Amino acid sequence: MTDDGLVLWRLRVRYRKDGRLAFLGHLEVMNTIMRSVRRSGLPFSVGNGFARRMRVQFSQALPVGASSQAEYFDLMLTRRVEPALALEALGAATPAGLAPEAVAYLPRKVPALEAWATISRWSCDLMGEGLDAGDLERAVARMRDRGALEYRRGEKTKRVDLTETLVSIAVDEAPDGLRVDLMTRSTNEASLRPAVLFDKAMGEEPLLGARLDYARVTRLGQWHATEDGRLVEPLEMTFGEGEQGYSGSAHTEQ
Repeated sequence: MTDDGLVLWRLRVRYRKDGRLAFLGHLEVMNTIMRSVRRSGLPFSVGNGFARRMRVQFSQALPVGASSQAEYFDLMLTRRVEPALALEALGAATPAGLAPEAVAYLPRKVPALEAWATISRWSCDLMGEGLDAGDLERAVARMRDRGALEYRRGEKTKRVDLTETLVSIAVDEAPDGLRVDLMTRSTNEASLRPAVLFDKAMGEEPLLGARLDYARVTRLGQWHATEDGRLVEPLEMTFGEGEQGYSGSAHTEQ
C-alpha cells in the first residue's frame, strides 16, 4: 500500500534477451521494456516524486552482447490482472528479442531483484585457434589462486575477487572451439563478466600460444543462494501455485 492508501500488486516477469537485441545496453533495455509496458495497457503504478517514474525494478545488468534465457523485472500494478492476460498483453507489446515468457505475483515487500538474485549460470562458446579445455581450466585456476582480477573499463580500473565471484567452471571441447559452463556470484563490490575472465585467461602461461577470436555468452538462469546453499529461482517467491502465476508462449512478434 502506498502513502495515499493505494493497494499495489507486484508482478514479476521473466523475459529473454536474444537476437540483435542482445547488443542493447542495460539502459536501452530498461527504456524499451518501459515503453512496452505502456503499450501493453497494463495498469502500472508511478512514483510520487517530481519525475513520476514507472514503479519497476530490474535484475542485474547483462553484459552488452550477451544473450539470456532468464532476465527479470518487477512491475507494480494498481490493480490485479490475471497472470495469463498480463503475459499476453506484455507479449503483444514487446519486441521479439525481449520476449516475456512467465509472470507471477509476489508479496509487495520482497528484496530488490538486483541485490537478491546474485547467482548466475552461463553457457559460453569460445572460438579461436589453439584453445584447449585443460589449458583454460588451469589458467582460470591460477588466476583464482591469486585472488584478484583487474581490468580496465573506460577510464576506471575494476577489481574482481575471484574467490568470491567465481563459483564454478567446467570446460569441454566443442567442434568449433570450447564450451564453458560457468557459475558466478555478484557481490556488493563487483560482478564477474565472463568475457573479462576469458580475455584475462588468454594471458596466462597455459594459453599464451592460443588465440581467442570470439566468445558467445548466454545467461541460462539467475538465483538467490540461501544460507543452507539452496538456490531459489526468482519466480519461486510467489504467493503460491495456481492462479498467482502463469508461464507460457504468449508472445506476438512486433
